[in-house]
Amino acid sequence: MNNTIKLTFHNLSNDRNNSRIVIFQRNEQASLDDLGIAWKVIQNCGFDETHPFELPLNMQASVADSYGNFSPLVDVVPGQTLAYQTAPSGYRLLPVEPSPGGVVVQINNSLPQGVIHAGIYKNGTLLARKKNICPEDLALFEFKPTIWVGAASQIEQGDSMNSAVMNQTFKEFSLLGLRSATIVMQGGGGDRNALPLTFELTDRVMV
Repeated sequence: MNNTIKLTFHNLSNDRNNSRIVIFQRNEQASLDDLGIAWKVIQNCGFDETHPFELPLNMQASVADSYGNFSPLVDVVPGQTLAYQTAPSGYRLLPVEPSPGGVVVQINNSLPQGVIHAGIYKNGTLLARKKNICPEDLALFEFKPTIWVGAASQIEQGDSMNSAVMNQTFKEFSLLGLRSATIVMQGGGGDRNALPLTFELTDRVMV
């Protein structure tokens, strides 16, 4: 089974602002102030240039504790529950058996004291996070099979995506059954007749 979707960004716009193209997946369980993380940011892609990349389907999880320690990345699937808990060798992020199933990934703070910060990753790059999880509290992560693509300024990889950023040019695309596709950006311009930047998914190849 292919565990990645091959995507290509193609700039066919008249953008004069050298906008940054942001790709992320929205955490459906998050607040409007932290919908997700800028998973990939494409910069300096000129007219008619392309930028290929791969979106993994698999996810990993990690936790940072109040001592500044980061747990190793562990594979996680929708419906799974993990707990950050004490172990003979220190703290560890371990699966809870049995997990309840469903579509939500749950990460519990099972430490006797101290806050943790939980993150979900794809290909080792941060996709979503929840900070300051107190003991006996938890973080919830849920991702639809979609990606969000848009243009923004001053966004760096790893920055939080919030509702204010989302009010710009972002568009949601379905990934269901997709093996590869091209994300085409059009519009733009440098005068009063400039058009809004738009995004379209073309050249779809399905599984």
